[in-house]
Amino acid sequence: MTKLKLGPQALLYPMPAFLVGSLTAGKANFITVAWGGIACGDPPMVSIAIRHTRHSLKGIMENKAFSVNIPDASLVRETDYCGIVSGAKTDKAAACRFKVFYGKQPGAPLIEQCPLNLECELHTTVNLGSHLLVIGRITECHISEECLTNGRADVNKINPIVYTTGQAQYQALGQFLGKAFSIGTELKT
Repeated sequence: MTKLKLGPQALLYPMPAFLVGSLTAGKANFITVAWGGIACGDPPMVSIAIRHTRHSLKGIMENKAFSVNIPDASLVRETDYCGIVSGAKTDKAAACRFKVFYGKQPGAPLIEQCPLNLECELHTTVNLGSHLLVIGRITECHISEECLTNGRADVNKINPIVYTTGQAQYQALGQFLGKAFSIGTELKT
């Protein structure tokens, strides 16, 4: 197999498509994040990378809390929309018709339609250049009952969305869902 050099790039597969929630300027706001994952098992922690200029980051820093919502394939348009529209100008929760609820962390809005939700308290941040690495301690996990098999989370029932950089598209366990930065425009008013 012939290998070609591409130079340093952020290529890693698969990337999750998270809907990260924050209470920003007094309202529930959600941003799409693909650069993230589990950072620690004990205590359970998650990491997400967010550009310094993002509206959602203000709410995370103010409240010292955020949520990581795992959307299923049925939410691909909403997931893309939350990544291409600013919460500073639009109520994304209303535009996407999200049913918002809260758990232990009052500054971490959660999305009922997402099969899996993680509540997080801000642990630390690391300035890496273009992005701020935000690390949160997971304080609670919520899962839709129908996404369990024998009392355990079932990834096939959760049917998470993954983002594939390079092609700039979303997939669900190998199934093409839609063009990134495009499919969400169908929700623009």
